[in-house]
Amino acid sequence: MTGWDIDPVGVQATLTTTGEAGGDLEKAATSLGKNLASAAASAGTAVPGGQFHGPMVGPVVPGTPRVPVGPVAAALSEYLSERQKKLAFMAQRTVNSVQGAAQATNAYNHGDLDMAADAQKEALKEPKIDLPGANTGGGK
Repeated sequence: MTGWDIDPVGVQATLTTTGEAGGDLEKAATSLGKNLASAAASAGTAVPGGQFHGPMVGPVVPGTPRVPVGPVAAALSEYLSERQKKLAFMAQRTVNSVQGAAQATNAYNHGDLDMAADAQKEALKEPKIDLPGANTGGGK
């Protein structure tokens, strides 16, 4: 590759959009947990009312009550457990990607500034003029 062509303003806009989508993902994950907890609580135990003496599950989501473990509640709990791992992974991958892109863009900008400063420094140097016959070592 002979050069880079990064648009820092475009990168910032993309990172902002990605951050907003990440917030939506978090809201969806929270909603999923609450809805599955409600479904598990409503699913029952497949045992005639008031006769359940088995294990309890929960809270599936902090702030929700523990519920009897019937077959549907157990399946929903396992499903949510797996989804939470995947959602946490996606969230962390998104954060890492956004931060990496921001750091790379900042490094690119910093490099441009360094190159510009070097070019300006070179341009401002006092010129060395070596006239022929002046016996300064460089002219002929």
